[in-house]
Amino acid sequence: MLKKSDNYLPVPGEEKNVDVDFKTMDRDNESIPMKNLYADNGSALHPELPYFSDGRRRVDYVLAYHIEKPSSLRRQSSRFSNSNFIRRLRRSLSMRSSRAPLQPKEDPEIAAQEQRTDYHEDDKRFRREEFEENLLEMGLELEKDEGSKIPGIGFLKIHAPWNVLCREAEFMKLKMPTKKVYDVKQGSNLVEKIRLFIHKVTAPLHPKVDAYKPQTVKSLSHPFSREKQHLFDLSDRDKFFDSKNRSSIVYEILKRTRCTRAKYSMGITSLLANGVYSSAYPLHDGDVEGENAEPNDRKLLCEEWASYSVFYKYQPIGLIRKYFGEKIGLYFAWLGVYTQMLIPAAIVGVIVFLYGCATVDDNIPSMEICDPRNNITVCPLCDHACSYWKLVEACGTARASHLFDNPATVFFSIFMALWAVLFMEHWKRRQMRLNYLWDLTGFGEEEEEEHKDHNRAEYEFRVMQKTMKQEQSIPKEEKVKLTCTDRLPAYLTTLAMMGFMIAVTFVIVFGVILYRISIKAALHISTYPAARSNIRATVKTTAAIINLIIIIILDEVYAALARWLTTLEVPKTDKSFEERLIFKTFILKFVNAFTPIVYLAFFRGRLVGRPGNYLYVMGSYRMEECAHAGCLMELCIQLCITMLGKQLIQNNLFEIGIPKVKKLLRKRKSDIDSKQEEEMNKTMHRHEKDHFLGPFVGLSPEYMEMIIQFGMVTLFVASFPLAPLFALLNNIIEIRLDAKKFVTELRRPIAAKAKDIGIWYNLLRGLSKVAVIVNAFVISFTSDFIPRLVYQYTYSPDGTMHGFVNHTLSYFNVSDFQPGTDPLQPMHLGYKVEICRYKDYREPPWSSTPYELSKEFWVILAARLAFVIVFQNVVMLMSDFVDWLIPDIPKDISLQIHKEKILMVELFMKEEQGKRFAVRDNPSQDNYTTPSPANQSPPQPRSRPVSHANCY
Repeated sequence: MLKKSDNYLPVPGEEKNVDVDFKTMDRDNESIPMKNLYADNGSALHPELPYFSDGRRRVDYVLAYHIEKPSSLRRQSSRFSNSNFIRRLRRSLSMRSSRAPLQPKEDPEIAAQEQRTDYHEDDKRFRREEFEENLLEMGLELEKDEGSKIPGIGFLKIHAPWNVLCREAEFMKLKMPTKKVYDVKQGSNLVEKIRLFIHKVTAPLHPKVDAYKPQTVKSLSHPFSREKQHLFDLSDRDKFFDSKNRSSIVYEILKRTRCTRAKYSMGITSLLANGVYSSAYPLHDGDVEGENAEPNDRKLLCEEWASYSVFYKYQPIGLIRKYFGEKIGLYFAWLGVYTQMLIPAAIVGVIVFLYGCATVDDNIPSMEICDPRNNITVCPLCDHACSYWKLVEACGTARASHLFDNPATVFFSIFMALWAVLFMEHWKRRQMRLNYLWDLTGFGEEEEEEHKDHNRAEYEFRVMQKTMKQEQSIPKEEKVKLTCTDRLPAYLTTLAMMGFMIAVTFVIVFGVILYRISIKAALHISTYPAARSNIRATVKTTAAIINLIIIIILDEVYAALARWLTTLEVPKTDKSFEERLIFKTFILKFVNAFTPIVYLAFFRGRLVGRPGNYLYVMGSYRMEECAHAGCLMELCIQLCITMLGKQLIQNNLFEIGIPKVKKLLRKRKSDIDSKQEEEMNKTMHRHEKDHFLGPFVGLSPEYMEMIIQFGMVTLFVASFPLAPLFALLNNIIEIRLDAKKFVTELRRPIAAKAKDIGIWYNLLRGLSKVAVIVNAFVISFTSDFIPRLVYQYTYSPDGTMHGFVNHTLSYFNVSDFQPGTDPLQPMHLGYKVEICRYKDYREPPWSSTPYELSKEFWVILAARLAFVIVFQNVVMLMSDFVDWLIPDIPKDISLQIHKEKILMVELFMKEEQGKRFAVRDNPSQDNYTTPSPANQSPPQPRSRPVSHANCY
């Protein structure tokens, strides 16, 4: 009998037949000795390469666990019965839902962070032994390393032999290249010729990798089948399944292998969550540094992609997909397309900004404000502490506002709306081209339909708990599942917490408003000349910095809160979990980032009142007014500081600093100092080096920061034309920063298939639609574009802008101030002020209806609303026309896809004809119907298809 205190390794693949039905296998009397990991002299064999100690079998996956000294007395429990019948029965039952999805969403170590429970070390060891026995029965080969150079950590190295790879590739329907190749016909139309010309011109910008060279021939791909393996080129079996496919296959086996001797079934995710294994990960191909580093894809990626010296080059998307999988490849392809499309947007934005700089001296309204001869006295900006001031003091703000508030910004808003549509269309075409090159054209619906019943470990745990509570009340044949009633407390908690956190954001923004009001009054009464010199700039800048700090802090809080709320809901599948998490995170982070900006754009200066009848909050705080040139300048400052701060601090500094801190903490936990690590690094095995790297946490954080940036670029671009330029500069760094993180700082992710970017595309499309409406309101209500047009064509006596400033200012009699609100120093300007001016369209104090809204106010309001309607409909119509004009699938790709289908049909027709000729030439084979019992394979379930001899 197998002893639980022993360590076991598999019989080599050539000595066993793993495809025999489990009922016919007798492994109970088989003792498998531990293999030696070291050479006779004690040195490691090939430490830098991911191989077993024999140097031949590749390590496809690694499970790490903590090594503890076992108890002297072990508890004997009936649940660990060695009854073969019960064990196999439970195992066969655990296989009833063994169809796992083809798209793992994130590293299993991260997915297992929920519901962590401490188990007795003996229990953990018993579960490990049972799990490893089950892996052996699935045909995997194992090798333990408990004498590693990392104290207290043991490793289980997993290798998938050829027959297992074939079996699982057929089960997973992996598309593999066949022997049949065909010429990729380059399009003859003008667009294709231009594309090829650009490809030749930009040749110096291409990375030096074979995957980036244009394909002239392409192999037909077909789902792998052992019955049709003669169609595939199996001359080099070591390279037929690359490391990405091998690790994906092993991960599929790990997901559907269960421990069934305990009270409830446990898979790899549950084992990780309960601490049975501490981590699980595939290995990188090799080292990226050092003179002795062998050439490998990881090193090539480090040189041609994850280096700041190649920032000007295209990304090697094909090699990224080959190494990390389609899902990560699509992310970097999308990020590359987005960054490329930012180039024309940044150029036009800079031109708009330069136009504002060139025309600032010709802008009549700012010249009138800066002309001291006008001698316009303006009402105080705050009660009691502030005094009267001259309009000429706002000269600098007026001139700066013209840089962003000029007729060119309207054109730029229309341009950016069309740019967003062109970006979406360009990405759809690029995505279809990648789907064709990566053989993903038939992937998606069929695979999702087949594997939609796979449940998350947390969901199965909750179902098990519900089953145990209701064992007597529910019939055995009825399937137990979580209903809306079971999740109702979680849903109510989610609604309450989301509402509460959004309310917290509003309260914080209101707190910053009170800060601006109070600090402005404090600076006005300050005795320091430096404090009184530039009050507006000081208040604007400090308030924007405070908003930035709050946004960064709340972003981290909201990310953790969204994950906790999603975990409470216990989604059934990984896809459902990811979509719910993305939705919650997006709502919270979007509100957090854009609430201060929305306030400045649409609310500040609207709810002020007028001199003598101001609107107050919390007793004595008077609501803020906009500067005479409008709130657009303050909106621009807020956007500038938020964009730069989030990109430099949150996106870049955090991405560099936090992984290094985590890595340092992991080193400290391992009780190894830097000198010891440097010495050990020379002799450490690949799986030991990768253990020090950080786990992969998914692509959601990367996408989220880009989505928020896309909102910054499109939603308020009318107030900040330089936003695309800042986004472009950030993304050039971001691509190489993410690349370096993926290649050198993180463990290798599990390769996941995907044919699109999923829910992120819908969010981008929604933001591009909302951006049209937001920019229409910014131009109409936040800027002075509409009032200037109305004045020039309705009220100007000579059709010019002369007199516009005076037209926008109303009159106020200082004797109408409420008691206690008049200035402390009324003679601040050297003379007694009787009439002051304020920006609004109201009747003068000598009219029959003093201080009421004037007719000009209603004319301008009607013009603003009309502009919003016309702008929105015209831009939306243009966008829809561009969307209709550009086909989603490039013509040459649609022709190649059609050609592939025809060639595949011809290939199978020739195969069928060959079979018929073979049967006609040798009719005796057709009479062979009953195989001998010795050669007959027992019937097997669909999830474990019969293996074929040629697959070994």
